[in-house]
Amino acid sequence: MSKINTSLRYSSEHEWIDDQTPATVGVSQVAADALGDVVYLELPQVGASLTAGEVCGEIESTKSVSELFSPVSGTVVEVNDAVVADPALVNSDPYGEAWLFRVEVSEEGPLLSAEEYAAANGESV
Repeated sequence: MSKINTSLRYSSEHEWIDDQTPATVGVSQVAADALGDVVYLELPQVGASLTAGEVCGEIESTKSVSELFSPVSGTVVEVNDAVVADPALVNSDPYGEAWLFRVEVSEEGPLLSAEEYAAANGESV
């Protein structure tokens, strides 16, 4: 699979979001590759209010610990318990089974198209 999924939009901090309602959020393959083996995820709880651009969780790999940033403002309506139980899914299927949470969006933050995200990260679509 391509490192950039062209059907998604991206934050500059490497989170992706789809255009569904509620919107699904995850981390890009670019981020997963840079992190290495993901071993732990801390995600926002259902009912949490998120603000675009602010920290909403944590992702830990064998290399480092990084913050997760919300690409949108809104309320978390679902968390992917499967990826919390098996964080390695982020490495194997970042655009599929490794989605992180779903949110009812009240306002979008600054989002990049797949092409803009690819250009900013030295990738191609």
